Amino acid sequence: MTKDHGPQIKKDRAYEDLREQGYSKEKAARIANAQANPNQNPSQKGGKASKYEDRTKDELYKKAKEVGIEGRSNMSKDDLIDALRNH
Repeated sequence: MTKDHGPQIKKDRAYEDLREQGYSKEKAARIANAQANPNQNPSQKGGKASKYEDRTKDELYKKAKEVGIEGRSNMSKDDLIDALRNH
């Protein structure tokens, strides 16, 4: 039976599945809530988003800023990739 995680989690089952796959609480909540929001399409690109390695450092920096990674201004391109993957 799916546990009710309160009003901050919009799709409890999706959240639990993501946590079981090893996602952090924050990332699982973001994905589950995006799936529940009709104005967002979390899987719209269907795995066709460009790889981090193919993006410029500026693009990676902007993405890191968007998701709230601290210390991004001092990071190299490889550091930004690692931070984004592990956020």
